[in-house]
Amino acid sequence: MSKIRLMQARKAFWILLFSIAIAVSCSGPSDVRVIKMGHALVTSHPVHEAMLFLAKRVEEKSGGKLKIKVYPNQQLGTERELVELLQIGSLGMTKVSSAALEGFAPMMQVLGVPFLFRDDEHLTKVLRGEIGKKLLLDGEKYWLRGLCYYDAGKRSFYSKEKPIESPEDLKGLKVRVMESNMATNMVRAMGGSPTPVAYGELYTALQQGIVDGAENNPPSLYTSKHYEVCGYYSLDEHTALPDVVIVSTKVWNSLSPQEQEWLQEAADESADYQYELWAASTKKSLEELEKAGVVISYPDKEPFRKAVSAVYESLKTEQPEIYEIIQEIQEYQ
Repeated sequence: MSKIRLMQARKAFWILLFSIAIAVSCSGPSDVRVIKMGHALVTSHPVHEAMLFLAKRVEEKSGGKLKIKVYPNQQLGTERELVELLQIGSLGMTKVSSAALEGFAPMMQVLGVPFLFRDDEHLTKVLRGEIGKKLLLDGEKYWLRGLCYYDAGKRSFYSKEKPIESPEDLKGLKVRVMESNMATNMVRAMGGSPTPVAYGELYTALQQGIVDGAENNPPSLYTSKHYEVCGYYSLDEHTALPDVVIVSTKVWNSLSPQEQEWLQEAADESADYQYELWAASTKKSLEELEKAGVVISYPDKEPFRKAVSAVYESLKTEQPEIYEIIQEIQEYQ
């Protein structure tokens, strides 16, 4: 069976499976509603802990009338498959990188623009302000409603054979990227060969030489154990892509106004909690990576910024609506 046919068969299997099990169901007493939430990360990841906190707060706020059941570690599919299941209403909620939403909520791709934010304060203000709220609702016409953002830190390159000290070091390297046009264009502009690989398949892809490296934040590098294969981590911090907690509009619209309020409040509280978890996890992850023998370097960011200037110019001419949001973000005080 070809790779394409295998992927199609797998997708059809998941759709069939979850069409049988509806995303919002009754469990026990008839007035108890359970929302199914899937994600792709391992249970030791701080984002998973934040989702458990979200589920706890929903149950507490609703007095047990509304519950969330969390399925981690790609139990219900890859990020893209989870988003597609939300669209047909066969899954209630998920967490995905904002990059994974580019094909469903086009405005979201602005968050993947390299070196977009001045600092952490600027990033937080943008996401929690009017621009961030507008982006969360951009996917509603595609049956996806954003509830809140989770901190996903800053993404940097890690590699098997040598550190990435400058864009020149990326030349000839196959670098794993998410299914994101922005990430693909960024790596290509820097001289690398962007290669999409599902996150759950990346460890094996690195082992087998399908890719020479990847890019991600410190907690993800550590919890995924990719450092067992890649001994170099170069903190160029090219993007600060947030994660997004999303709910199927089919599920959201089935909730009463009170239930929607419980869910939104719990999501916002979980975001505050996740930001605290993330800061602690980033510090610990870098310490553990050093203990494991990973060579961590801090390259000059300016050559990387210059290398991606073509990405900005391309957006200015080809996607002026995205470039307009870039300008709004850069001018945001």
